Amino acid sequence: MRAFTDGIVTSTTVMANGEAFDDAVDLAKANPDLGVGCHLVAVGGRPVAPASELSGLLNREGCLPKSLGQLTVKLAAGSARIAHLEREFAAQVEKIIAAGISPTHFDTHKHAHVHPEVLKAVVRVACDFGIKRVRNPFGSSVGVWSSLPDGSKGVYLKQYAASAAVGPARASFERTVRSHGIKTPDFFYGVSATGLLNREVLMRLLEGVPDGITELVCHPGGYDAELESAATRLKQSRQRELDALTDRGVKALASEIGIRFINYREIA
Repeated sequence: MRAFTDGIVTSTTVMANGEAFDDAVDLAKANPDLGVGCHLVAVGGRPVAPASELSGLLNREGCLPKSLGQLTVKLAAGSARIAHLEREFAAQVEKIIAAGISPTHFDTHKHAHVHPEVLKAVVRVACDFGIKRVRNPFGSSVGVWSSLPDGSKGVYLKQYAASAAVGPARASFERTVRSHGIKTPDFFYGVSATGLLNREVLMRLLEGVPDGITELVCHPGGYDAELESAATRLKQSRQRELDALTDRGVKALASEIGIRFINYREIA
C-alpha cells in the first residue's frame, strides 16, 4: 500500500488461499483506486474448492502441487485435468468476489499460465466471470546488466534463462487469449530481475520501456522479523524494491520520459 500511496505501483492481485486474505481485502477496500485482480493459485497451499472435487490435482497432504514442475507431471500423467483447475480457479474467484472485490484481471502464482493447459483453465474461468484482462507472462528483454547489484548477475542469468525457456509457448498464448477476446499488456518486464530490483535497476527498466502497455512485476514489502521467518527467498530485497518504487527520482524520471501509470481497468 505504501508503494501505491507514495510510489508508482498501481495494480496488485490477491490470493484467495493466502493466510492474510481477510487483511488484504480490508486494505483493498480502503484503497479503491488501486487495481486489484485475482492471483490464481495452481501451485502451493491448500485449495479453496472442496478436496473431493479435485481428485488427482492435490498431493497426499491435500494441498496443491508444490511447484509448477509437479503440476506439469500431474497434467502429463492425466491425474490432474483442466476441469480440476477450472473448479479450483472458479472457487478462488468466487471467494474474492464474495469478499467485495471486483477483479480487474487474472494472473497466476509462479506464472503458471505459461503452461497451455493451465492457460485454458484460466481463460475459460475468465470468460465465465466476464473478466477480459489477463497478464501476459512472457518476459520482455531490456538491458539492465550494468545496473545489477554486485554478486547478483548469476541469479539474473538463471532467471533470464528460465524466462526464455518458456518463450516457445508465447505464440500459443497469444492465439488463445485473442480467440477469446482477452486483452493483455503488450510487454512484461521484471521477471528476470526478481529479487534484484533496486533504484538503479528500476530506472534502467523505465528507460527501456517501449511504446505500448508494459506491466512491471515487483515484490515490495517491509523487511522485519516476520518476513525473515517467512517461507520465501525474497526478504531484504522486498525492502529495496519498496524504497525504489517510492523514490522521488524514479517518479521524476518516469514523468520526464512520458510514462503514464495505469492499472488493468484502463486496458481496453
